[in-house]
Amino acid sequence: MIPSATYRLQFRNGVTFDTAIDLIAHLQNLGISHLYASPIFAAVEGSTHGYDVVDPNVIDPAIGGREGFERMSSRLKEAGLNLILDIVPNHMAASVENAWWRDVLRHGEHSPYARHFDIDWSNKLTLPVLGKDLGPAIAANEVRLVRDPRDRSLAVAYFETMFPISDETAAMVSAMVNRDDSKLDEISSRPEKMQALLAAQHWMLMNYKEAASNLSYRRFFEVAGLVGMKVEDERVFQDTHRLILDLVEAGRVQGLRIDHVDGLADPTGYLDTLRDAVGPQTYITVEKILGPSEWLPTSWPVSGTTGYEFISALSDLYIDDDGVKTLQNAYAAIAPERADFQRELRKAKREMVERNFAGEVDRLVNLASATGTGIDPAALLEAIREMLIAFPVYRTYGFEGKLSAQDSQVLHKVVDDARRMTRHGNGVDLIEKIVLGELKGDAAFEFRVRFQQLSGPVMAKALEDTLFYRFNRLIAANEVGGEPDKAADGVSAFHSNMMIRSKTRTAALSATATHDTKRGEDARARLYTLSEAPSRWLEGVSRWREMNRSALATLPDGIAPESNVEWMLYQALAGVWMEGGADEQSTNFRERFVGYAEKAVREAKLRTEWAGPNENYEKAVLAYADRLVSPENKVFLDDFSRTIGPFIDAGFINSLSQTLIKLTAPGVPDIYQGTESLDFSLVDPDNRRPVDFAALAALAADGGDKLDAETKLIEVRRQKAQMIRKVVNFRRRNAELFNVGIYLPMEAFGRRRDNVVAFARILDGKLAITAAPRMVYGHVLPQTLQLPQEFWEDTVLRLPEMFRSPVRDILSNQVWTADEIPLWEIFRDSPVGLIINESETGYVRDLMQQTRH
Repeated sequence: MIPSATYRLQFRNGVTFDTAIDLIAHLQNLGISHLYASPIFAAVEGSTHGYDVVDPNVIDPAIGGREGFERMSSRLKEAGLNLILDIVPNHMAASVENAWWRDVLRHGEHSPYARHFDIDWSNKLTLPVLGKDLGPAIAANEVRLVRDPRDRSLAVAYFETMFPISDETAAMVSAMVNRDDSKLDEISSRPEKMQALLAAQHWMLMNYKEAASNLSYRRFFEVAGLVGMKVEDERVFQDTHRLILDLVEAGRVQGLRIDHVDGLADPTGYLDTLRDAVGPQTYITVEKILGPSEWLPTSWPVSGTTGYEFISALSDLYIDDDGVKTLQNAYAAIAPERADFQRELRKAKREMVERNFAGEVDRLVNLASATGTGIDPAALLEAIREMLIAFPVYRTYGFEGKLSAQDSQVLHKVVDDARRMTRHGNGVDLIEKIVLGELKGDAAFEFRVRFQQLSGPVMAKALEDTLFYRFNRLIAANEVGGEPDKAADGVSAFHSNMMIRSKTRTAALSATATHDTKRGEDARARLYTLSEAPSRWLEGVSRWREMNRSALATLPDGIAPESNVEWMLYQALAGVWMEGGADEQSTNFRERFVGYAEKAVREAKLRTEWAGPNENYEKAVLAYADRLVSPENKVFLDDFSRTIGPFIDAGFINSLSQTLIKLTAPGVPDIYQGTESLDFSLVDPDNRRPVDFAALAALAADGGDKLDAETKLIEVRRQKAQMIRKVVNFRRRNAELFNVGIYLPMEAFGRRRDNVVAFARILDGKLAITAAPRMVYGHVLPQTLQLPQEFWEDTVLRLPEMFRSPVRDILSNQVWTADEIPLWEIFRDSPVGLIINESETGYVRDLMQQTRH
């Protein structure tokens, strides 16, 4: 079943299955067909997200356990709602809370789970958990021999974490202490004895900073606390999916979202196996970031992706490319070292392969050398690095067979680019043969798999988690799946994208916010408008930097924050600032904004980073960010509020416009929790803040008088929530129209034709025309948030011949009988329009036939 709309709910942080039950009436009112749940399986204690699974066959007691889940499932079924589960096949928590992992620590290669995890058993299992090197940690008595209070077994404790020791060592220690546990402290206090004891284990403790260069297992990106799983093995697949498959078979789960499918050794094989196991009726989407001109492999038996590419398509509509050029000139003047996107991307990727993923790259060099070709390891290292840097997409998908035509084309481009950057082409030639599958043998096969598993993390960490915090020209474009350096081609590009989408992935999710997006969907909609009036924005930034110059700090390595960070902070603030000044901000706004500033500079990895915080620099940046939002900084805040007023108003129009487009364009609209109201979140964990679901339900409810002008923020929230309710319910009643109906771009006529995007969905006489404004900065009436009649001038929407009867806007209830509708009439009573006509005509049938052929 294709969902009419999904509602993403983040369990944990106080959200339980009973919370979901209480939410059912609201979801029904909105017209939602599928509750879309974050991972529900047993995770590490205190997990805030659930992706650190410790047991995939247990439903987490922290959110209600199996009993709570079945109660929720039954209530959903009674209400006519389906359930999509987010599952995590790529990794589990490398935690002693994980019984499988604990068994591997105790028994090493002899554990029945030793090959469930993607571990290189040619070395000891490395545990990068220490805050210092092992010798000093032992000397400081931080590593001790103890009894685990859970079962009284012998373990090595590092503060509160207890690592099980081997049975052989346990027997030896038991004989030494002879039931006198006080002797454990004596052993712990003897460094030479602890060193000998630790050397006898199947694992070795090491400094967490060594994970990048000396890790014996595949991790999730750079997170050593998450260990890769080998789900390509049939036994591992069955062991990790037992509960999932049971829930699907029992009819309690109707859809699956596959987390980080690019991390798997064989995504295609995995998806084929999963599809066979759950049947054709189960809705499946994959978390997959598509690169420029990349399409999801047609062989994958899925409905599509989780929708990051839809966010990128929307940016074409709302970013003014001429304005971006103006911003680029100014940005290059204040941050010349960051203004060249492609140069900075290459630099960030090089940092990843030379430092952050150095251990993974070294392993690839060893595997390539083991193929017996005799090529100098230095040449192989250079080739592997340059090929990883050259990848324009996240990965290719070769496993046992040949690469697809799309992947072969990608690889050939990578090879050409890498050859230009290397001194020895024979290394590149070898890697090309291996990835193409032309070189046989175990080492070549393993290299092929691991190379493809690594290119994605290199891209993701370099682009999303580094460059998107360094390249700050227009941060609205710095979104997961986005292409900030690509020209915004406007309405024509959007139509082209949607026409392809309507023929290939009409059941894929269409997202505007997720738990991974860099900022809230409405903050992004507002920030798009900076490109419409770049001069006004730049004048403001210049004034504000001068106003706050006294807050800059002079450090040995330069001014803090540097101009690039200042530039970023003013944009971030503009995206989330509520008009009305400091008094109108939320109670914890200051804390949220300063927290964002800390994360942003650490992710940028320029003068500070998570692995090694620069305290003096961070103190200066956070003090500057705090000053920006301090009520005492009244002169600045008053000027800031006045300046961004028109951006706020235009952003409100963008918010409603992009929401309607998401609800009616090809794809399944996905509503992230709380975004039925306005969403001005900052990056995670800010976007997982508690949601007031009762208030949201009230906003979306029927009726209610229009609020006074001074509460226009609440009015826009109400408009957004009620629009979602009306349109999703209409969509649910007309599912086939949106699931299989054609997408027809529509053109407006008149002087303001470029200020609107319009398209029709058509099926067997049923039509729905979406009309939404764009590029309206400076024209929105601030008191009413309307576009005046004179703005639209002579511009009309000309209805196709199929409209031979009255048409109605379901949002404003206006009715027209003319062949042309002035845009000012469409947008007079509602910021956006959804115009319907359900009559049958021969023209419609002819158009459908032509399109299908």
